[in-house]
Amino acid sequence: MTQHQPNQARPDLRALFLGFSSVGLSGFGGVLPFARRMLVDQRGWMTAEEFNAQLGLCQFLPGPNVVNLAVLVGKRYRGLAGAIVAPVGLLAGPIAIVLLLAMLYDTYGSLPVAQSMLRGVAAVGAGLLFAMAWRMGMAIRDKATFLPFAALVVFGIAWLRWPMLWVMLAGLLLSGGLAYWRLGRR
Repeated sequence: MTQHQPNQARPDLRALFLGFSSVGLSGFGGVLPFARRMLVDQRGWMTAEEFNAQLGLCQFLPGPNVVNLAVLVGKRYRGLAGAIVAPVGLLAGPIAIVLLLAMLYDTYGSLPVAQSMLRGVAAVGAGLLFAMAWRMGMAIRDKATFLPFAALVVFGIAWLRWPMLWVMLAGLLLSGGLAYWRLGRR
């Protein structure tokens, strides 16, 4: 893993809270693309390679990936306090909004205009997910070697309907084995 730039200022608890609050309030149904943009492009708290590696770890941990990432980043910069503050910042605003939306949906959710709006929001979320996947793929150094694994995972899960757990474990073993073999040859 690439070391973090030494000239990057360590965020304090306030910066962690506000940074992750902005992420949490940026999306509806998924904020991982916004987390990447904030962490890598805007604040420079992680490199693209670090983000990919840490997200890979967070995907294997139980719970939502972006919450796991907030805990990890908070812990990295401010220890236990940061590990608490970052996910609280991520979740506080959205929880308040969801409670408000739940009350509104209970009253107006059956209206056709509300259903149409929700379909549009789902399409935007899918587009953001594909854009983030593209940017993550561009950060992989040896694309010709490792991107076929991503294609095989999509093929196995989406088209062949194989169980995700087994596909991910097989992919982990195969790609990890290849990476280990390649590192050993250097």
